[in-house]
Amino acid sequence: MFGRFLTFVRDLIKKYNLYVFREVAIFAVITIAIHFGWRFWAIKLHYFPIEEWMRDAGNFMAWVVFIQSSWFIEHILNIKFTTADQTMYFANNCFIGLNSSCSGLKQFTQFALLMILYPGPWKHKIWYIPLGVFIVHLTNLFRIIGLSVVIINWPDQWKFSHDYLFRPFFYVVIFTMWVIWVECFYKKRRN
Repeated sequence: MFGRFLTFVRDLIKKYNLYVFREVAIFAVITIAIHFGWRFWAIKLHYFPIEEWMRDAGNFMAWVVFIQSSWFIEHILNIKFTTADQTMYFANNCFIGLNSSCSGLKQFTQFALLMILYPGPWKHKIWYIPLGVFIVHLTNLFRIIGLSVVIINWPDQWKFSHDYLFRPFFYVVIFTMWVIWVECFYKKRRN
């Protein structure tokens, strides 16, 4: 039964030249599996067997993001604030605190695993994965800096911006890097 369904889908893709949708579906399945796998590992298994290492890595990356974003906010945007315990306190009595969930570690892992699991030449994956992780880190800095601007100028919009604007932006960036991978490296290898 399942084999007949797969044959039907394969024939449908071939008949209507829907290969791009197949690739997007593969991206979506891998990304969703990694997302829920990560949540299960983090929440139910508490990062077993490397709980302490993951806690330290998350805290370290949150500190790095805090240092870099606060430097940018203070020196480039000229916004004054005080800090305590990886929290920026602004003049309008609003604040942004960074913890391990702000570290970008999950998104680094999502991108790296996506690229490892997705087909393509390893000679390019060796440099593309670290480059992508760096871009995800820059995206995270942009997110924290953007949230700081929002909380200073439009504090009522902070929750919306955090949950529905900047968090999904990670996936837009990851999807864009995946599209570049498919178009520039995977398809060239297949053709």
